[in-house]
Amino acid sequence: MKRFISALACVLLMASVAVAASPKDTFVFESYGTVRTLDPACGYDVVSHQRIMNIYEPLIFFDGSATDKFAPVLATEVPSVENGGIRDGGKTYEFKIRKGVKFHNGNDLTPEDVAYSIKRHMVVDQDGGPMWMMLEAVAGVSSTRKDGKIIDGIFEKIDKAVEVQGDSVIIHLPQPFPPLLAVLAYSYGGVILDKEWTIENGGWDGTVENAAKYNSPAFGAEPLQKIANGTGPYSMLKWIPSNEFIFQRNENYWGEKPALKTAIVRYNKEWSSRKLALQNGDADRVTVDPQYLPEVEEMDNVKIFSVPQLSVSGAMFCQVINPEANPNIGSGKLDGNGIPPDFFTDINVRKAFLHAFDRKLYIEDVWNGNVEIPTSPNAKGLPYGKVEPVYEYDLKKAAELMKKAWGGKVWDKGFKMVITHNTGNAQREAAAHMLAENIMSLNPKFNIEVRNIDWKDYLVAYRKYLLPVFIIGWGADFPDPDNFLTTFMASTGAYGKYMGYKNEEADKLAKFARFEIDPDKRRDAYYRMQDIWYEDAPGLILYQKVDHFVYRTNVDGFIPHPMLDHEWEDLKLLKKN
Repeated sequence: MKRFISALACVLLMASVAVAASPKDTFVFESYGTVRTLDPACGYDVVSHQRIMNIYEPLIFFDGSATDKFAPVLATEVPSVENGGIRDGGKTYEFKIRKGVKFHNGNDLTPEDVAYSIKRHMVVDQDGGPMWMMLEAVAGVSSTRKDGKIIDGIFEKIDKAVEVQGDSVIIHLPQPFPPLLAVLAYSYGGVILDKEWTIENGGWDGTVENAAKYNSPAFGAEPLQKIANGTGPYSMLKWIPSNEFIFQRNENYWGEKPALKTAIVRYNKEWSSRKLALQNGDADRVTVDPQYLPEVEEMDNVKIFSVPQLSVSGAMFCQVINPEANPNIGSGKLDGNGIPPDFFTDINVRKAFLHAFDRKLYIEDVWNGNVEIPTSPNAKGLPYGKVEPVYEYDLKKAAELMKKAWGGKVWDKGFKMVITHNTGNAQREAAAHMLAENIMSLNPKFNIEVRNIDWKDYLVAYRKYLLPVFIIGWGADFPDPDNFLTTFMASTGAYGKYMGYKNEEADKLAKFARFEIDPDKRRDAYYRMQDIWYEDAPGLILYQKVDHFVYRTNVDGFIPHPMLDHEWEDLKLLKKN
């Protein structure tokens, strides 16, 4: 991992500094991501993450560019065996809580707020949300529910696992969970809320007896979806969905006062418009997809940081599509005018799609050669990586497989479906069109339409099983193969679940390897999981990206990190000269 971090390729292109059009105390960032929620218990995408993590604060955060070292934030020190913060063989963690910290509404931070927040996140446990990590660590399960019903005693277990002792909060684990500090640093499990304010605004009331009422709220119905009150360096001034999000400096921030008074994140899906804003200084930073990198390399007054990411994106095949009012599957039958909900349960269909993807052309034409395509979901740079065979680009083989699919009905009847991608993401759009065009070239009866959906709506659609193929990325929650292979392959994984993918061997291996401390046994388990990925062909891995952070030259303070992608911005570090 240290080798991977040291290999961060930072390209710095600088010319004479020009004064940007935006004021010195204001930072403007233009991108195409849209926010889904501000509720820390429910946010599970990189756009929401950026907003939440500048408003709220965790107990600890990454130390600079490191993935295995941490710095205290709302805790006064990072727990370790040496300082006594980690004990009982790794089953007890003590966090000493900082004093003199106030929430944006003026309330004082207390250890009770911290304990409540950690419990509340797990109590809420929204379907498809991020709390599976904390639940695995604290309760030994990935969800508060099984088969749609709340597990008996789960809320009592959560309540007993987190307690206040004086100025400290103690977390008790049923068994050692080595990634806990990384989970608390990056995900929302350690983000701290004001207990009193949260309850006043419809959040969990703090009692075990009523916990079930607050479990898994509907998307968009989260009590804190549109409001926020953290301890962070910035508060929300205004949010106009799919338009702009404005941060204002917290003048009572407990830490070093940020240089920027205001930060504005504007939604702009058009590259030509973002490019012009960067050139003119109307934006201090814009999102630049790889195909546009040569254009900004030729600009004056910009600097570029190219940062390899612990991130994998792919096209996931859903095997249990929701047919109810679903515009993406036509008639919902294999009659030439649609596809049945279980279309992708036939492995011949899945393998045909894999053979229809031209990896070489995709790397060269879409990414200008500046990308890697892993052979499994285990991102390069993580332990226990294994190079698997790939389904080579071969339309003849794809046709042969389609002729076998569904007993020959696919070839005889044809089909109609939709492949979607999130609006503004040119790489995913290109992959969608490549798959659609190549599959349609096999048989004139094959009809695939490509559509784009705004990010916030895309997140809801795939979680409702409405997308036959959903193209999506996964950035590391913590730097371990468990966070990728379990995510994509376990039937309870964040993506495996919504693919409707279930392989009993993969499920058993994922659970075993998560808690296994013997590195050889973990390696064998993860090697086998990567073999299963190739054998079952549940999805198509598209790329492991290098993100390009492009700023005007008068902006300083950016720290590259392999887990924080192009939507990330730590506003308190930035300065404009």
